Amino acid sequence: MRWKLLRRRLTISAPRVAVRSALPWPLRWATVAIVLGFCGAISLWAFELGKDLAGIDTTSREELLQMRADLERARAERDKLQSILNTSGSLMTAERSAQERLAAQIRQLEAENRALRDDLGFFEKLIPATGSEAVAIRGLQAEVMGAELRWQVLVSQPGKNAPEFRGKLQLSVAGTLAGKPWSLDLPATDDLRFRQFRRLEGMAGLPEQAVVKTVSARVVEGTATRAVQSIRLGA
Repeated sequence: MRWKLLRRRLTISAPRVAVRSALPWPLRWATVAIVLGFCGAISLWAFELGKDLAGIDTTSREELLQMRADLERARAERDKLQSILNTSGSLMTAERSAQERLAAQIRQLEAENRALRDDLGFFEKLIPATGSEAVAIRGLQAEVMGAELRWQVLVSQPGKNAPEFRGKLQLSVAGTLAGKPWSLDLPATDDLRFRQFRRLEGMAGLPEQAVVKTVSARVVEGTATRAVQSIRLGA
């Protein structure tokens, strides 16, 4: 019996024996963690030491600072250019507005100049001639504009203390209509009152195919004609 037990222990069929550590598993894991942490710290120290020795970290920091400085300069330059662009746009807008105002003023001055020339042509005829009649037509102008006739008349009488004149102005036109002789009396102006001079103007409609050749003006006081003047239009 003893022999069988001894042989069983010495042969392959003998029972397995497991050798276990006396340390509990929490202590074993803590030991492994400490060892790994120590190894990691040594590796990190070696890596940092290598960077310092090679100058990699210093160069990277310097490049980063340089890049930041370049970025700030680029931003400042961009802001400066944007400010110049905005100022230029404002100046261009102001200049364009000034040019438009100047063009409007030039057009207004040209219109006033034409009006002054017309007035000058009339007022030059205000000076009475020696031995002239009491009432005179100093200026008669007419112009055909499409189907209308535009006319201007200036009447005057000499003397600063001349009595008030009361009468009317009669206009008539003559020419051809559809190739035949034609004439037209315009409505009379019944409220012609003045002491030294009076200027009148107006527009009158014309028939189609009418060609105006002469325009006549008469100043009438009661039934007496005080002044007459005629002008020819065209060639």
